[in-house]
Amino acid sequence: MSIRHALLALLSEGPKYGLQLREEFEARTGEVWPLNVGQVYTTLQRLERDGLVQSDDDAEPGPQRGFRITAEGTQELDGWLRTPPNLESPPRDELVIKVLVAVRLHGVDVHEVIQTHRRYLVELMQQWTRLKEEEGDLDLGLALVVDAELYRLDSVVQWLDTADGRLKRAALEPPPPPSPATPQIRRRTGVRR
Repeated sequence: MSIRHALLALLSEGPKYGLQLREEFEARTGEVWPLNVGQVYTTLQRLERDGLVQSDDDAEPGPQRGFRITAEGTQELDGWLRTPPNLESPPRDELVIKVLVAVRLHGVDVHEVIQTHRRYLVELMQQWTRLKEEEGDLDLGLALVVDAELYRLDSVVQWLDTADGRLKRAALEPPPPPSPATPQIRRRTGVRR
């Protein structure tokens, strides 16, 4: 998550001070991602150093020092909002790595590992669903965060189900020889051999 850009977005609405930025950030993100006020001020110092925000020149450093976005900051924010994140290569995912490691370990039941994680994810989905039912209509930011998390968790559960099925089929039949296209796919996605 880009705290830097979230603060620029908040400052694009008008001048604010650090504590106010922290409170508004947490309120807008459904209070799911707590933000340390020290992190806010460190980020503001960097933004000021980079010419993306200005502070009140006459104010003493502290909680009432106001900040406002500069023209360069507005351009930075606009560029960030319109630039898709780089998703060309898959991120390192601890669960994927656990399954890949478990497949090769002797004496480890990879299906049991998968089911343990699947049960945990389903429990998390139930917790998020309860939160959505209790508070989702009250806070748009929270509702959007909950929806995103439910979709993310559901996709991980689907991947676990697919992986479990693939591993069960692989145990019954020998793997096919690698296709000649595999090296090209690996290079294009950043996967090394």
